Amino acid sequence: MTTPLSTPQKPLFGTVLIANRGEIACRVIRALRALGIRSVAVYSDADAGARHVREADLAVRIGPAAAAESYLKIEAIIQACRDTGAEAVHPGYGFLSENVDFARALEAAGITFIGPGVESLNVMGDKIRSKNHVAGYGVPVVPGIAEPGMTDAQLIEAAAGVGFPLLIKPSAGGGGKGMHIVERPEELEATLATARRVAASAFGDDTLFLERLVLTPRHIEVQVLADNHGNVIHLGERECSLQRRHQKVIEEAPSPLLESLPDGANIRARIGEAACNAARSVKYTGAGTVEFLVSDNAPDEFFFMEMNTRLQVEHPVTEMVTGVDLVEWQVRIAAGEVLTVAQDGIVLNGHSVEARVYAEVPQKNFLPSAGTVVLLDELPDTANGKVRVDSALLEGLQISSSYDPMISKVIAWGEDRADALDTLDRALAGYTALGVDTNVEYLRLLINDADVRAGRLDTGLIERKMPEFSFRRPGDFEISAAAVFAAATQDHDAQAAGKGPWDLRDGWRLGARAPRRISVGTPDGGVATVEVFGTVVQGTAAVTVDGGPPRTASLRFPQRNHAEVTLDGEARVYSLVAASQGPVRPGRDNSVPTEIFLGNGGWSCRLEVLTREARLARVLAALERDEGAADPEVRSPMPGTVVSVSVSNGDTVEAGQVLLSVEAMKMEHQLVAPLDGTVHISITSGDLVKADQVLATIHAPVHPPEPSKAEDTIEEAVIAMGAAE
Repeated sequence: MTTPLSTPQKPLFGTVLIANRGEIACRVIRALRALGIRSVAVYSDADAGARHVREADLAVRIGPAAAAESYLKIEAIIQACRDTGAEAVHPGYGFLSENVDFARALEAAGITFIGPGVESLNVMGDKIRSKNHVAGYGVPVVPGIAEPGMTDAQLIEAAAGVGFPLLIKPSAGGGGKGMHIVERPEELEATLATARRVAASAFGDDTLFLERLVLTPRHIEVQVLADNHGNVIHLGERECSLQRRHQKVIEEAPSPLLESLPDGANIRARIGEAACNAARSVKYTGAGTVEFLVSDNAPDEFFFMEMNTRLQVEHPVTEMVTGVDLVEWQVRIAAGEVLTVAQDGIVLNGHSVEARVYAEVPQKNFLPSAGTVVLLDELPDTANGKVRVDSALLEGLQISSSYDPMISKVIAWGEDRADALDTLDRALAGYTALGVDTNVEYLRLLINDADVRAGRLDTGLIERKMPEFSFRRPGDFEISAAAVFAAATQDHDAQAAGKGPWDLRDGWRLGARAPRRISVGTPDGGVATVEVFGTVVQGTAAVTVDGGPPRTASLRFPQRNHAEVTLDGEARVYSLVAASQGPVRPGRDNSVPTEIFLGNGGWSCRLEVLTREARLARVLAALERDEGAADPEVRSPMPGTVVSVSVSNGDTVEAGQVLLSVEAMKMEHQLVAPLDGTVHISITSGDLVKADQVLATIHAPVHPPEPSKAEDTIEEAVIAMGAAE
């Protein structure tokens, strides 16, 4: 869908280093290859087998997994440039992309920064400074208090003038990270403390400022391109209102709000010119994005939020509707070329929508997920050139907890918005990434919501809609497929080994044939008992699930990793992969898979074929849950770093009280007390923790047992006898 605007006007760079990772590094490598430029990837120990490392012409290790010791280490990046002869660096987004010290260091080393100049980074990289700066150039800004160096006490005093609800924002932040909504004055002090901690950890700067919270806001941003010769244009707007915790989830171009208004073209021209003025105010060069808040109640009013002095995650939707390759033009502009298109040459063609695919579990409050990709099929055969997938995934790739959980982006184009959404829905239905939990099912629910389809968007929509979404759970089809597959594998291996009838576990005996009982573990910790009758012949067997009626189940593979599951004549097709995990143990049939991953329609799950020991553990845990017993152990949801501890060993706590916070995948997760009691905690702030590690234990208060009814009756009888005497 994208085409260059011109042929090269002068020789470009010979070698460019990409100071980033993941899907954006792969995207930049693709553009460099098209331009005939040698690409250099950098990687941490956690990314040694990553896709961007494999696709680059050359790759250089820069440090261990921690970003502060690798991707954020300026001297390591510059040394990699020297070692490979890179003349320029593309920073991607995140990490060092908006770091003014990095740009200065590259300039001092004689290496071109593919991005704006130091002045632009310096002014726009600080939200307080940028807001005050653009206001002097006629760009409207949100009311608030934005002064450097304000203490918590000063911010609390100024908050009354800003008004509630308000928004706390980190001055050095980006991408919505570290922003906090405060509804009432009494919440402000504690929230400021959290906001400073997050800002210091994420950006190395805990400076905060306050803005009035615009109600029912639309998040609309404008893409700009500016060369080194004074030419500045905009490429239309993007709507990014579908957000969760200020992180964008769905983006589209153009904005359905402006498309729906009679004077939408006039507003587009005004907001585009305001974006260009913001860029001109700092002599901006390259690709950048100016973000605005637009009230749904007054769409002709818009307010400057910030300028992102880099490429955006959502840049593909602009490329899809304009035909302009933004990465290509970043490189051309950095090499000194002149923009060859004027503002009136930018035409928006059709509509494009992008969905961000995250490794996370939406039904568990979007908890990030780690794992290994065991089966991957990201681009369906029905794409017809209308779907683009920007991804860093590979089969066998382990998703690390060290970095952001976004793993890919699916972008669709259509003649109009409805067509684009339909195309995206079909693409997500065909998206398969087994082995790691993703948000694909949630994305499909979101883009098919009635309000989303109608274009009634605002930044709070996801929080309102989430309780209405119903997530799919594995049912009889999936559980039967897992059991039949396990039984068929067992029978096939026994027959292939030439074993006699006494070695086959088919339930044969004198008299009635006994069924095999296969225990299937479900993702919620439950257990399903499947009885399989007789030898599984060509993947067909009679089964019962949890004592239900006998049903005929069959499993066949029309093509690799695609299973057709039939239950009493009804057929469904799944992607399916099975694996044996754990050590080989004597006395156990180690040929039977212990993990089965399957999914369809963008939904997936992991089922386990349980041993007797594993089944017993799950059954006992389920009994405790049924009795309402809360687990007294507080465990880390995934590998991470303890960033704060709110209680001391021996404190008395209440159920729901925050005990500590763990940071993983660039997000902070608050862990709370599951019940009232005394806390025992042995970790401290800064400790590295593993997934499922016990971080705290709550000891419930011991109360004297209440007398039973029988004891009550005896006591009453004794009292009555004493009264009679």
